[in-house]
Amino acid sequence: MKGTFPIDKLERIQTPFYYYDAELLRQTLRTITDEAQKHEGFCVHYAVKANANPRVLRIIREAGLGADCVSGGEIEASIRAGFPSSKIVYAGVGKADWEINLGLDNDIFCFNVESIPELEVINQLAQQKGKTARVAFRLNPNVGAHTHANITTGLAENKFGIDMRDMLRVIEEAKQMSHIKVVGLHFHIGSQILDMGDFEALCNRVNELQLELERHRISVEHINVGGGLGIDYQHPNRVPVPDFKSYFDTYAKKLKLRPGQTLHFELGRAVVGQCGTLLTRALYIKVGSVKQFCIVDAGFTDLIRPALYQAYHKIENLSSEEPNETYDVVGPICESTDVFAKQIDLNRCHRGDLLAIRSAGAYGEIMASGYNCRHLPQGYMSDEL
Repeated sequence: MKGTFPIDKLERIQTPFYYYDAELLRQTLRTITDEAQKHEGFCVHYAVKANANPRVLRIIREAGLGADCVSGGEIEASIRAGFPSSKIVYAGVGKADWEINLGLDNDIFCFNVESIPELEVINQLAQQKGKTARVAFRLNPNVGAHTHANITTGLAENKFGIDMRDMLRVIEEAKQMSHIKVVGLHFHIGSQILDMGDFEALCNRVNELQLELERHRISVEHINVGGGLGIDYQHPNRVPVPDFKSYFDTYAKKLKLRPGQTLHFELGRAVVGQCGTLLTRALYIKVGSVKQFCIVDAGFTDLIRPALYQAYHKIENLSSEEPNETYDVVGPICESTDVFAKQIDLNRCHRGDLLAIRSAGAYGEIMASGYNCRHLPQGYMSDEL
């Protein structure tokens, strides 16, 4: 079954462009807040890196989520969208001085710190402003997630975070810094995770670390477990909203929070992935000796995930109900990797047909580039067309 799209309205817009289903986004957010509120102390931040379209951010802020940022630009975008600074967390292995100062000036909730050198710089800059920076240490739990190697982040060999063996030493050093307050521990094991067992493994590791800290009479205000929950790229119509119930229930059952501790999440793809679609138009149908190509006007400059991660996106021909034929769907970029899908069945394609590349709300528009001097794709919200 194809998705439901307002074809008459979409036909009038210059392709390629992103289309966001505002009602699906709001439905997803309602599910998140309903399920999270069943558990005391659960706080959800939206990972802005997934999609920073201003209209998308505004809807997420209206739902009451906080913001998880990984750059100064994302902090600025979050503040423009109305996120309160008290709900902004800032992570990243390479925070520049101006970005740290931006966080300090806006009194953000927390810096997720990934190294001792970074901690020393934050302390120095906070001292210059006469402020105290709230920090959580990002630890590598060495938990492998069942996902693509390029989006696994919790292993010891990843660039992110601090080795668990250094946890106590790092916390003790932080205690000696007059403008640092340690308030939490931060973890993130990867992205597009569908096996709840991966999150259970993280819970077990966090429980072990908390016990180790307590043996040294150290406690923290909050635990941040990152995000990572995936979406169903194969069946966007059948499973438009991820299984947030199982996700939050896993942490509620397996993670042993201490009295008064809060648990923070940083969900990105699971929030916006299914609400976004890249619309593109067929330029040419090229029949080769062994296969045929549907050449579209979108390229990896508009959606890089298939080229970067070999990611799958369901593709639908919205203009045709003719019998299926098999195509490679490719773009116009002068690179052999500019391929959205190989050997897939689509309703017979013709020049001018409108194709929908589904589940593109996360890491789609935000990762677009101007390679080949191409224009950046525009994003349109369904309730604003």
